[in-house]
Amino acid sequence: MVDNPLNHKIEFIRGVGPNKAAALKKELGISQLKDMLDFFPFRYEDRSQILKITDIDDNTNAGLYMIQVINKKKAGRYRGKSLKVSVKDSTGYAELVWMKGIEWVEDKMAAGKRYIIYGKPKIIKDKVSFFHPEFGDKNTMPMGLRPVYPSSENLKRRFINNRFFNRIIEEIIGKTKQHIKENLSGELIQNLSLISKSDAVINMHLPKSFAHIKEAIRRLKFEELFFLQLQILQLKNSRLTSFPGYVFKKNILINKFYKEHLPFELTGAQKKVLRECYENMSKGKQMNRLVQGDVGSGKTIVAFLCMLAAIDHDCQIAFMAPTEVLAEQHFNSIRANAEKINIKVNILTGSTKQKNRKEILKNLLNGTVDILIGTHALIEDSVVFKRLGLVIIDEQHKFGVAQRAKLWRKKSEFYPHVLVMTATPIPRTLALTLYGDLDVSVIDELPSGRKKIITSHRFDNSRLKVFGFIKDKISLGEQVYVVYPLIEESEKKDYKDLMDGYESLKRYFPNTQIGILHGRMKPENKDYEMKRFAEGKSKILVSTTVIEVGVDVPNASVIVIESAERFGLSQLHQLRGRVGRGKAQSYCILMTKYTISSESKERMSAMVETNDGFRIANTDLKMRGPGNMMGTKQSGLLELRFTNLAEDQDMVLKSRELAINTIKKDPNLESKENLIMKSHLKENIKQNINWSRIS
Repeated sequence: MVDNPLNHKIEFIRGVGPNKAAALKKELGISQLKDMLDFFPFRYEDRSQILKITDIDDNTNAGLYMIQVINKKKAGRYRGKSLKVSVKDSTGYAELVWMKGIEWVEDKMAAGKRYIIYGKPKIIKDKVSFFHPEFGDKNTMPMGLRPVYPSSENLKRRFINNRFFNRIIEEIIGKTKQHIKENLSGELIQNLSLISKSDAVINMHLPKSFAHIKEAIRRLKFEELFFLQLQILQLKNSRLTSFPGYVFKKNILINKFYKEHLPFELTGAQKKVLRECYENMSKGKQMNRLVQGDVGSGKTIVAFLCMLAAIDHDCQIAFMAPTEVLAEQHFNSIRANAEKINIKVNILTGSTKQKNRKEILKNLLNGTVDILIGTHALIEDSVVFKRLGLVIIDEQHKFGVAQRAKLWRKKSEFYPHVLVMTATPIPRTLALTLYGDLDVSVIDELPSGRKKIITSHRFDNSRLKVFGFIKDKISLGEQVYVVYPLIEESEKKDYKDLMDGYESLKRYFPNTQIGILHGRMKPENKDYEMKRFAEGKSKILVSTTVIEVGVDVPNASVIVIESAERFGLSQLHQLRGRVGRGKAQSYCILMTKYTISSESKERMSAMVETNDGFRIANTDLKMRGPGNMMGTKQSGLLELRFTNLAEDQDMVLKSRELAINTIKKDPNLESKENLIMKSHLKENIKQNINWSRIS
């Protein structure tokens, strides 16, 4: 067998040794030369030209300067000691300042001598200063483009710093460059004018210009997206071949309900999504579809019409919601429609009494319950269906993968069709990467007659005006939410803010019924407060974000969001969706301090400018990145190293298109041209995408 230097241990590279190798393995997972090749710089220092002191302004980045030392002096005592070195070039004067390693620097720098320095200048009181710059001469100072590698304090203490990485990478590339394997087909490389894998790796570590880095990143960006899409599409293919589904072709109940009982005309978007679902469910393959639509776009009626297809074929439906309040609400709205055509609906939550629970489980098993709506209670082992044909999951990101999988496995002859719903709009690029195995439908049209919610941003000093506005709305018989943040790190302070807000509202509205809702309350007390508000008995509901998902009170026309700067954009948009459900004009008022960060200002502006959830989601993606936005930051579900999903939409779509074409022509990647891609997938891709298959 030919010895491959890529598999050599890093400890045998000059300057590494067993101790540094152990630290590299522990901190960075680097043990072989191939690991170091895959450890890419996160930025580059431009040391390609000598700059002039006279050109420095407040926006100047770090750079190289050729200076001459005029004099040096020490100042201060003990920990406050510093070394200040006055320097000049042919255009102006500057000062170099050190507060650490003073004796070493003083010994190395001599008055009258010339040095090259590298650092970021600061202008303080019209004086140019460099703090702790690097210095050396033409022989010792690194020039050109210099990669900067991530490190840690622990590694730096062992002298595993940027200088160390730059020193060893040249030797490693010298030993391994002939062995870096190509992993894309020649056809793809040619079609997209990509550089080779070997050139991409070398350009990242030893770049000759920024153009070389750009080419390398383009190649690596396409590669990671293409292999992610290949993996997702192969999973989808395997699901379609391995998981047959119930064939739902009859439409007796659907036609009956549609003609006799549907209280309104469906929008074009709802009809389109229904067609897509029916087409899936009639093919004999398991449906796995994500339906996303803004708050109020009418996802529930679409889900109900899908349920009728299952019931027409003697199948049952499980409908899982994330909270009891939301499950109860879905139960009430679905039951109201189901009773018109004699369909049996039941609800199962943690609060269901034991006697009722036994009755429900018995009826479920003998098939007299058609639709079971519930919370996590549905996934318990005691919940057994006679013939489960359709699973509907609302606000699916609120459930863990294992929870969803348990429901999915409650099958009889076939795995049930799966319909996932979310009111959190997901940008297309993110949907294709995060939910690429699901078919995605979008309800992008609100029912006619729905008025746009008017959103405004107000500072704390406008509070009395806001109270006056609330008073006017209550006098018209309308209701108001006042929402406070409840963030775990500062729970005590947040709880105090909530209670203070509640007390000040009671003082200002002494004759108005005010409810309060927060996570510390017992479930029965929460339900009591929510019911009081839903029935119009309390006019103002002071709440934390427990009202974010699904609470439907058509009479609530105003939502005031306190400390709005502490919420993410998607969450603000979700909260805004609690109003605008009735006939009255609705309002969302974002309250903040006067001084907030520029990012918070951007979020407030985005909310004021648009009600469009997809525009909001795109802005959120740009600001926070996909990991934070979808809550996958720590889960490893979306580890894209080079791609920015907000900016690289064209590349996402192109990689998807080429992956589809590749899988169409060669599903198992067995052609001579595609074997290297098959081999790469087998060796390098972790099987971490299965979660998408179970919605």
